[in-house]
This record gives sequence, C-alpha cells and structure tokens, in this order.
Amino acid sequence: MQTLLDPAILFFVFGIAAGLLRSDLEVPQPIAKFLSLYLLMALGLKGGFALAASGLSPSVLTSLMAALLMAVIVPSLGYTFLKSRMSKFDAAAVAASYGSVSAVTFLTAIQTLEAQQVSVGGHMAVAMVLMESPAIIVAILLTNMLRQTAMSPTVVTMSGSSGAVLSAGDGSSHFASIGKILHESFTNGAHLMLLASLFIGFASGEAGRAMMSPFSVDLFKGMLAFFLLDMGLMVAKNLPSLKGKSPALLIYAALGPLVHALIALGLSRLLNLPLGDAVLLMVLSASASYIVVPAVLRHAIPEANPSIYFGLSLGVTFPLNILIGIPLYIFLAKNVIAA
Repeated sequence: MQTLLDPAILFFVFGIAAGLLRSDLEVPQPIAKFLSLYLLMALGLKGGFALAASGLSPSVLTSLMAALLMAVIVPSLGYTFLKSRMSKFDAAAVAASYGSVSAVTFLTAIQTLEAQQVSVGGHMAVAMVLMESPAIIVAILLTNMLRQTAMSPTVVTMSGSSGAVLSAGDGSSHFASIGKILHESFTNGAHLMLLASLFIGFASGEAGRAMMSPFSVDLFKGMLAFFLLDMGLMVAKNLPSLKGKSPALLIYAALGPLVHALIALGLSRLLNLPLGDAVLLMVLSASASYIVVPAVLRHAIPEANPSIYFGLSLGVTFPLNILIGIPLYIFLAKNVIAA
C-alpha cells in the first residue's frame, strides 16, 4: 500500500486514467524526450558514483554475472514457450523484448528500495546495461535460422561470424549482422547517455557526486513522477492494440515476468546476493524493453509485428510491474534472501 501511495506511482495511475477518459492531456514530445534523457543521466551518474566507491569486488562481479546469465535464460524460455503459439518471427521478437530490460521499471524499483532504506548497489546500473544486448543476439541468431529454413532451397553465404546473407531463388536477400545490430543498440541515444553517465560518475567519484547532487538527486523524484505521468498516457494509448490478441500472449505478458523474477530470486539465493541486488535482478529479469529493443527489432526482424511486442511490453507488463510487481518482488526477496 505504501508503494501505491507514492506520488510518482499515483501520477502513473492518473496518466492511465486520463488516457482512458480520452483527455487531451499530453506531455509534449520534446519534454518527454528530455525527461527520458535526464532520468538516464541521473541513473548513470548515481551508479557510477556508487561503483567508484565500492569498486569491482567479487560480490559485485557475481551480481553482474548473474545478470548476464538471466539475460540469456529469459529470451530462451520465452521463445520456447511462444514459438508454437504465434509466428516464430514474432516469438523471437517478443522473447528479445522480454529478455531485455526497462530502465523506467528499474528506476522506480530503486526509488522504492531507497524509500524502504534498502541498500542499493550502483553496479546494478552496469548490470542493466549488460542485460540489454544478449537477448538481441539470441533473437538475431534465431531469426537467421528461421530465414534459412523458410527460404530453402537457399544459397547461404556466411559473412564471418557476425551474420549471414540468405539469397532466395528470386534474387532477394536478407542480411542480419549481429555486429551492425549491436552497434545500433549501443549507439542508441538513450543507451549511449546511460553508458556515458556511468563512466563520468565513476571517473569523477565523490567530488562529482557533491557537485551533481542538486541536479541528479534533488530533482530526481519530481522528474520521475512527470515521466511516469507520460508513461501512463502511453499505456492507455496502447491498450487498444491488445484487442484480439491470443490469450496465451496476454498470459505470458502477465505471468511470464513473475516466472522470470522467481528464477532470478532462486539464482540470487544460490549465489548469496545482497537483498538490494536480488530485488533489482528480479526487477530487471521481469521487465521488458519498450524503447531500445523495439527500435532495433524494426530493422533486425522486419517480419515481426511491432504492435505485438511493443503492445505486450508496454500495455501489460510495464503497468503490472509498476503497480504490483515491484512491491511483490521486494516482499518475496525479503522473505527468501533475508531469511
């Protein structure tokens, strides 16, 4: 209940309500983009400052390795479940979206943990960055195999280890280069801002924290509330795209994140991760990307329907995580990790 009464969460609920009521309330696109960049900058700086203070200890490295492992497990499980329930291209795209992460969900979880005075490691921002790409790689590999099968008889020319050119009898070709897609992912403006902020925070250390605190700490809560208002409006706009979708997809979007979070919880217990790291690993594993990965997938998997992977992640999983998931993950972790 305390989480639901958080002003930032209440603004998110208000945004959904305003959107469903078809209000003309909107956050202008340039302001929404600025808010997104600000939150990523603040998150990166906070993570960099904390990482500079803690260093890369064995505990930190264990948490980062656990994050990488979950980034492979989640899309693999997702594709296995979805491939017989929808187009295999759509299944690969959805699996990539759910194997990647939501920065806003992560930010909201950090705010909730800090409000409950749970210590949060800055290195988990690094974990978030590391979890962005493995799911994309898995999806590209799956897609290349699907294209090779679908276009048979086909002449296949390997282009190093980065991808494949698949040429059909009609002379058409499909090229999916892992190197090119990863470059697009890492140079995406939002991703690049987070990486640069992490490095700057790490390099400037405690002196940088003192200088940037009024900007990256004092303003953060208000900016997050404003951004969640815009996200609520976006959720309401995308709800109609879910009409007519298979119940299996909606069930996956609603319950799949919980399964992913429970796997992350078991891994956290096995590796003796700190409570804060365990919660954030659960949140990252349960979240789904609706910014970076969908932008990349439009080019990497044009055969997939964007309304499916974007609609499920933003219309179902994101609001469920914000309103129910984060409090639930914290409750479960406190009873398992702290036990």
